[in-house]
Amino acid sequence: MTPGQVALRAVIVGFIMSLVIITGFAYTTLLERKFLARLQARVGPNRAGYIPIPRKGGKERKLLGGILQPAADAVKLFFKEDPTPGKVDKIVYNLAPMLAVLSAVMLLAVIPWTGEINIFGAQFSPYFAIAPGINVGVIFILAMTSIGVYGIVLAGWGSNSKYAVLGGIRASAQMISYELAMGISILIPIMMADSMDLGVITAAQGSIWQWYVWRQPFAAFVFCAAALAELQRHPFDLLEAEQELSAGFNVEYAGMRFGMFFMAEYMKMIILSAIAAVLFFGGYQGPFVEQLPALGFVYLALKIIAGLMLMIWIRASWPRFRYDQLMQFGWKRLLPIVVINFIVTGTYLVLLQEGALPSFLVSLSRFFNG
Repeated sequence: MTPGQVALRAVIVGFIMSLVIITGFAYTTLLERKFLARLQARVGPNRAGYIPIPRKGGKERKLLGGILQPAADAVKLFFKEDPTPGKVDKIVYNLAPMLAVLSAVMLLAVIPWTGEINIFGAQFSPYFAIAPGINVGVIFILAMTSIGVYGIVLAGWGSNSKYAVLGGIRASAQMISYELAMGISILIPIMMADSMDLGVITAAQGSIWQWYVWRQPFAAFVFCAAALAELQRHPFDLLEAEQELSAGFNVEYAGMRFGMFFMAEYMKMIILSAIAAVLFFGGYQGPFVEQLPALGFVYLALKIIAGLMLMIWIRASWPRFRYDQLMQFGWKRLLPIVVINFIVTGTYLVLLQEGALPSFLVSLSRFFNG
């Protein structure tokens, strides 16, 4: 293929995947509200749209009640009054929500959704992705997650409000603190697969027993905890604590500009669930995926949904951290765990590669046995 054809294919696939994720974001909000309602023994959204199923006695059954609730929320956000405070920095104020959404959408580029596949005569190799075969895919992910910090800081600064500035500083301190632990935890799958290409990392986890979550449970735990903090999801959602007087960095936003921050959060929930699945849970790998590559989409979607439901379950079950507890957990708990795990894993892999592991184990046993 010529470079122009490659670029055109990337644009088309990127448009389709962005549309899928944006639609998925809308229905992730519905999933959260319905699942939370079930966990808390109450009724979730059930009025805005349903599929009527006739029954005996004249009463109809309402299937999928509330299915149009995301559409109703979108209409409300689009038509809600969107005032701009008088003394804001208009360029920064309007740029911040765009950066938040951009950082979420750009993460889609390097995620492998399934293996090598032929769709309508187009061959996707070595795997199906917007930009397949990128050998620095993990660095790209870390770079894009860092851009999200700028969106939050600029939202607080551009609002010209002391509450928004303090909220932006607090949110950015939280995100930067947990990015360090998350970045080191990502290094462990890179070392084990000997590649920064997410497709190679997925291919290295061929069967369920080869998933890195079994071989590196500490790294998987740190990544998932840091991802929750990066998303500012419960129990790390100090930005939306009920005891606060304001909503934090986005207190001066309303209408669709507020909705863009909301959109970025839920899109990142989907995408970080996909990244966790790729790094530690086999990605698109599953039974019969070699014979039927389209199953890769199904397997990855199921793992993403499982990740989303885990986040919602945590929100319904766990108390929120205080801010000092949040920072201590990041710096004094997660970071030491992942650093020690990184050193041990690196040492093990080097000794294994050099063929010195058996003699090292013998020397170690002699040392402890006196």
